[in-house]
Parts: sequence; C-alpha cells; structure tokens
Amino acid sequence: MIDLLASNPYSCFSVGFVLLSSLYTYSKDRAANPHRLPTPPGPKGYPLIGNLLQAPSSKPWLTYEKWFKVYGDMVYFKILGRSFLILGSLEKTADFFEKRSSNYSDRPTTIMLSDIMGWHYNWALLPYGTWWRRHRRAFHQYFHPNRVSTYHPIQLKCIRGYLRRLLSDPEDFLSHTHHLFAELITEIAYGIKIKEHKDPYVERIKESLGAISEATIPGKYLVEMFPMMKYIPSWFPGAGWKRRGEYFKGLNELVAREPFETVRNNLKNGTAFPSMAASLIEGLPEEGAPERDEEERIAISISATAFIGGADTTVSTTQSFILAMCLHPEVQKKAQLELDMVLEGKRLPDLNDRPFLPYINAMVKEAIRWHPVLPLAVPHMSTDDDEYEGYFIPKGTVVVGNAWAILHDPDVYEDPARFMPERFLKDGNLDPAVRDPLVAAFGFGRRLCPGIDMSDTSIFLTIASVLSVFDIQTPLDEDGIPIQIKPDYTNGNFQFPLPYKAVIKPRSRAAAMSVRDLEIAE
Repeated sequence: MIDLLASNPYSCFSVGFVLLSSLYTYSKDRAANPHRLPTPPGPKGYPLIGNLLQAPSSKPWLTYEKWFKVYGDMVYFKILGRSFLILGSLEKTADFFEKRSSNYSDRPTTIMLSDIMGWHYNWALLPYGTWWRRHRRAFHQYFHPNRVSTYHPIQLKCIRGYLRRLLSDPEDFLSHTHHLFAELITEIAYGIKIKEHKDPYVERIKESLGAISEATIPGKYLVEMFPMMKYIPSWFPGAGWKRRGEYFKGLNELVAREPFETVRNNLKNGTAFPSMAASLIEGLPEEGAPERDEEERIAISISATAFIGGADTTVSTTQSFILAMCLHPEVQKKAQLELDMVLEGKRLPDLNDRPFLPYINAMVKEAIRWHPVLPLAVPHMSTDDDEYEGYFIPKGTVVVGNAWAILHDPDVYEDPARFMPERFLKDGNLDPAVRDPLVAAFGFGRRLCPGIDMSDTSIFLTIASVLSVFDIQTPLDEDGIPIQIKPDYTNGNFQFPLPYKAVIKPRSRAAAMSVRDLEIAE
C-alpha cells in the first residue's frame, strides 16, 4: 500500500485529502448535534470512508429498496463525510418535501455537473432561492395546463408522423420513438425542424443525458464530496474524470447555446417560426439595459431545460409501453377493443376522446408506474440541521425520494412487477382511491417537474394512436415460437429499456391506409 501511494502522487493526495476532510466533517457534525441525537438507521459504515464500499453503482434504487426492508422507510448513510438520506415511502416524502419544504427544497452542490460538465444552464439543478424562482416563473408561462393545450396540434402532427415512420420502417421503432419526442420538443422550444436521422441537436442531448445519469449516482465522483478536487488539473495522473467532465462542458455549451442562437438569427432575417425561445428573445429588454444579461441567461436556460427534458425522458415511458405490449398481449387486446368502440375504425384519436377511454388512461398510469424514467428522483438537500422523529438530520444532507420503491410498493400495487392497467380501474372507470403514479414519477414538493402536464398528454396520445393502428407482437424464432423477451434496463439514474426487438404491423389494410393518407403539415 505504501509503495502504491509513493508511486502515484494522485493517490497520495487523494488519501490525505479524504482523511483531513472526513475529520473536519466529523467534528463539525458533533458540534451541530449538541443533544447527541442518533441519525436515522442505515448500514454500518467504516471510519472516515463511511459507506463508500457499500454504495451501489448499478441500479441503486434496487439496493435501497432492499435496505428499506432491513432499516425501515428512511435509510441514512455517509460517503466520505457526506450524508445521504433515502426515503422509501410516500408518507416520508410528504413529510420532508411538502410539510418541511422550506428546509428540503434545495439542491445539493453538483460540482461535477455544474462546474465541470457545464450543466449550470439546467435550472432544475439550481439551489432553491430567488434565482431559481425566477426561472420557474418564466418556465411556467409556457408549460402551465392552459398553455400546454395550445401545443396539442403540434403533438398530433408529430405523433402522426411517428405512425408513418412505424408503418414504413417498423423494425427501427426505438429510433422512431427518440425522433418523435425530439421533434416535438424542438418545435415547441425553438421552432426548428430536426433531421430525420442523426440530427446533431438530438445526438448531443442523448450523449449529455447519459453523462448526467451517471454523474448523479451517489459516490460516483469524489469531487462531489471534496469540492477542492475541482482544482486538480486535467493533465494530473488519475484525473481522467476531469478530462471527461471538460469534454461534456464543451458539449453542453453547444446544447444550450446553438439552437438559441439559431432562433435569434432567424428572427433577424424573418425566417423564425413561433416558439418558446422566439417569444423569450422578443421579450428581452433592449440591448444595454442593466437587466438584459440576466434575462437572457434565464431565456437560454429555460429553453435548453425544456429541450433536454422533453427530448429524451418521455421516450423511456413509450419504449416501456411497447415492451409491455410484447409481454402482455391480453392488455393490448382490451385497449384496442375500447378504442374500436369509441373511434369505430373511422379516425385516429385526439384529446377529445380521452374522457371516453378509461382503459387507455389506466395504461398511461401503468406505463409511468411500471418503469419510472427517474427511479430515484432528483436529489434534494437540507438547508439547515433538523430533527425528525427523534433523529438528527445534518445540514447539507442529500435527501432522495425512491420513486421506484413508492411505485412498486406491494401493499399499494398488487404484483407490482406486472404490467396491469386494471389496478387503476373500478367498475370500468378510473379508481381515484388507487395511488396515482404522478405523485412520485415526476419528483416531489416544490421541485416537482413542471413539464408533467405536457408529458402526460404526449404519452396518452402516443399510446392511443399506436394501438388504434398497430398490433405489437413478440418476434418469432425460426420454428415459429415467440422469442422470450426479458425486460432489462440501463444502470444510470435515467432508466431506459435496453434494446429489444418487437414486431409492429398494421391491424388491417384499412388501418394502414389511414396512416398513408395522413397529411402531415411540413
């Protein structure tokens, strides 16, 4: 061990830094807890490093779910001096994020994401305060329920384009699903029409989201526990994490700036289409006004956050829905029977049909619940020291709601691993007594995702439209036997199905003709 430290200056520096920082944190915590209250229960750690060796690096929500069975619905642990509290029930998330929202609406410092990877433009990660509220207020103007209704024509146009792509090239359904939601949000946010294949805007978002998914796993990067490490130069031995972060910083600059500048230029030459960014640019104070710079930063941030939040996250739910149809053909048949009764095979669905499609609405809820895009909600942080049920919660504790555990609670959802829309129905109608997945799937408290209405509407229209036209089936092997599909998902904090195959074909010749005859506005 001594030889290793002597031969690797980065290791020597890191170990010394960890020891000093951990000792400082230990003494600080003792001073902040004069009554010597215990911290909440959790796995026993080691001196100085805490639970570093036990911290899950793959699908952590599943590990935390196991810990809940041992320690209860509130699990506390430390990694190199930093405190983490994972909440495993809706009651606990309500207590912390709603009843005590004034102390648990902040975000943890995200050195890797904001300072090194350049994710500072994503206002969802901003600390709680005036600057965040200004972003939230500006964003809400474009995504409150009444405003979302104005986007319905765009949603229908993009979804019907999606149907045409599925008809012409059904084997590439995973890519078509990415294209659908990227096209939708790019038009709303920037009024820009994306390319049919390998659009640079979309490819950058996919790459950037992969990085944030990885970087938000607790304990993944030591710099989150020891911010001074951000000053380590990228050429230093062992600083590959720094070089990786700097690469993404350049990428994220393009994600946030390039489409916004395109809209600005289009406005100048009179070729801009109506969009969120165009409206924001036109509403900016005049050049030279003292508030101009801040208002422009807000405009860039909320446009880019809408762009990156809408271009890929709803994709996961739609891909999970297609996977579920392969696994549960009986669910598909029930949904199609309801659609046929309402539409009579004469047209495609729209939002006016939603009140008459309870089974489809139940499918939307089940698709959101079955494999939530964010199994662990975006972390909150305690602003001050707190006491809860006789436990001490230190200031700066990272507090995370485990949406997966909440949405797979067997006491609430029978056989939670099964895709079963019927759980949300009673006497043929939606049962309000059953927990709505929206209470956990889009975050908690004051940091609830403001795009929830837009996402819910898009998922409904997509599911209803696809099932009204297509049958989705499991592929057959060379002997004509259905190939068994095993649902498996990515490891990062954004959960996507791993690539799988499905057979998507028109339900009838008339269904195929209805798609071919669609006139999609260019």
